[in-house]
Amino acid sequence: MIMYSNFPSWITPEIIPGFPLRWYGLMYIIAFAITFFLFRYQLKRSKLSMNQDDSISLFLWIILGLLIGARVFAALIYDTSGYYLTHPWMIFWPFRNGSFTGLQGMSYHGGVIGAVAGSYLYCRKRKFNFFQIADMVTAGIPLGYTFGRLGNFINGELWGRITTTPLGIVFPHAPRFSNQISWVREIADQLGISLENTTMVNLPRHPSQLYEAAFEGIFLWLIIWFLLRNRKKFHGFILSLYLTGYGIVRFFIEYFREPDRDLGFIITWGRESEPIALFLSPWNFSMGQLLSFLMAAGGLVLFFLMKKKGSIKSK
Repeated sequence: MIMYSNFPSWITPEIIPGFPLRWYGLMYIIAFAITFFLFRYQLKRSKLSMNQDDSISLFLWIILGLLIGARVFAALIYDTSGYYLTHPWMIFWPFRNGSFTGLQGMSYHGGVIGAVAGSYLYCRKRKFNFFQIADMVTAGIPLGYTFGRLGNFINGELWGRITTTPLGIVFPHAPRFSNQISWVREIADQLGISLENTTMVNLPRHPSQLYEAAFEGIFLWLIIWFLLRNRKKFHGFILSLYLTGYGIVRFFIEYFREPDRDLGFIITWGRESEPIALFLSPWNFSMGQLLSFLMAAGGLVLFFLMKKKGSIKSK
């Protein structure tokens, strides 16, 4: 009985080999397009007067803010080398050693902050109600987000922790472990992986990118779009619940995802915290969990502040 699967060999990051066009970038374009069309769908059924030019301009501000926030967070929070602190001009430079690499490393939490800032500035400039606009934009974000995580899976990155369940996938670029380590031998034996003629072994991982696509993406979108969107009592309702919902779901899915190797665990309350590739304690928390907790808490604070401010009908 096969207890795991190998990463599909036919999946490659490049759409056309030899050209700097990658599935990951295309997935982001699809994500933005879906969010935009869902926004326009709601806009046509609302009393808000916003033409298509304003809608396009709004999304350009959102996308610009998202890219800036996502890249700055990734460079300053997740990079532990200090390189970008001394070379800040390299944060947005898409070339390394003469080769086009794109903007490597993007933080979703930073992207959220940047997108909120971009939309706020545009709404203030054009005198739109920021929270009313934010609710409509947010309602479509989870479905678009799904494609971003599919892009991560296609890249074979952001893999999960080691697992012995049938859901495990061997990612080709994941770190390998010495067959002299006892827990490596135990897991390999349990999965029927032969250690003959090899000193380093690549063990199956949770496909955490797909978990995130399913739960932070599709599942969250279904709840917001079909259960909450038409029940909003005040502006900021959807935005606050999205921040809370995403933060909570992401917090728990982080238990299946391997923390960034340079950072490890930010909080280590568990008895064991190494190796980070294994789930050893629910009391060890990654940077992703810390940021998700703050995101969920911020969403709850926003919910009660906007609820106290008053309902839509009272305005």
